[in-house]
Amino acid sequence: MDWSAVTAEDLVDALREVDWSTPPRPVPEFFSRFTVPRSYSKWTSRLKCNLYYYRTNYFILIMFILGIGFLWKPVAILAAFMTGLSIAFLNDSFAVTFNEKVTRTVRQFSPHLAAKMRPPITPVLRGRPSSKRSIHICGRPRWVFVLFFSAVSCILWLTSCSLLTVLWALLIALFATVLHASFRTPNLKARLNTFREEFRAVWRNYSEL
Repeated sequence: MDWSAVTAEDLVDALREVDWSTPPRPVPEFFSRFTVPRSYSKWTSRLKCNLYYYRTNYFILIMFILGIGFLWKPVAILAAFMTGLSIAFLNDSFAVTFNEKVTRTVRQFSPHLAAKMRPPITPVLRGRPSSKRSIHICGRPRWVFVLFFSAVSCILWLTSCSLLTVLWALLIALFATVLHASFRTPNLKARLNTFREEFRAVWRNYSEL
């Protein structure tokens, strides 16, 4: 797969739509081989390839660095959790799975309430949806939960007075992620195996090509 043809927008759309529930790659594989890219085009291709292939590892790495930065500040840890949750809701797979699990749990206690939490039915014209299906959580549009958890996290950040700490921790985490993705040599599995089909399946407008 030619990663140089994949734009940043395509990569963001793929990361938003792909399933993040897959387990992280093994640690020995994650730190197995590092080389310097020979050109700018090879660096950008390697960066996009690794960001997609090791997405779960990078997410854990960022959360780990943030956790170390707030080890003695429980309010800041809660704020970081709220921030991570609001970001996770932007992923389609996570939002749908979260909604299904919450609805299934509520159905055990109140089937009537669970029925109200179902997402609205998308109109179908000529056997195809009239528009792209919007994601709902507990019967509400996804952006409601994203804004709510973002607002709560901002309040917690201000309460904990750790904005400078989170900025430094986030910068270090992002720097470590970009540094690893830039020098980690993509292995044969990362370039040619099943992730290629997974990426194509969620690539924007792929089904219409």
